Amino acid sequence: MADRLRTGIDVLDRKLDGGMPAGSIVALNASPASQAELFLYELTATRGTLYLSLDRSEQAIRDSLEHSPTETGEPTVRHVSGEAPLDNASKLVSALPETSNLIIDPLDVLEEQEPPSRFRSFMNDLQNHIFNTGSLAVLHCLNGRSVPPLRDTTEHFADVIFQMDTKIKGDEVENQLAIPKFRGGRAPKNVIKLNLVEEVSIDTSRDIA
Repeated sequence: MADRLRTGIDVLDRKLDGGMPAGSIVALNASPASQAELFLYELTATRGTLYLSLDRSEQAIRDSLEHSPTETGEPTVRHVSGEAPLDNASKLVSALPETSNLIIDPLDVLEEQEPPSRFRSFMNDLQNHIFNTGSLAVLHCLNGRSVPPLRDTTEHFADVIFQMDTKIKGDEVENQLAIPKFRGGRAPKNVIKLNLVEEVSIDTSRDIA
């Protein structure tokens, strides 16, 4: 079995035989109107993390981490801006050290860059570097009112896909996590019902669907 890297979410790591295989790229597909960021914040507590923000400023990310109800680490936060975000992100990714976390939040900004071949080149370089350093990359992919046309490319490159579905049913917010793709091992075959309040945990009040 490949070396495993914890996600920081204990119940999920147990279901994944200890965590993610080292060298993996994870696509976290979730609505922007959800608590999916808790996944990213909890990941920062596991090991050294480079947090690349494509939308919000460095200070906004730091403030969110500081006030997060869940346990977090002290990641290196960088806001990737300018007219060449793919080039700027590539430079930062290339300096990622051994056995680290990389968070890109959200990936959508890079998926929208033209021409598509530049994004594919970025993803190939990212895959090689994450594999060679035995690291873990989590790409926050927004499933909102519009989805970038290169999302299929992202999911093809990804080793693992976390598909988070958030719905309002009656007077409750329901969060379900499916793992439809897992290159490096066995994925849970059932949808996992999550409780996303102060941290990411499994909702045991109902049967797992």
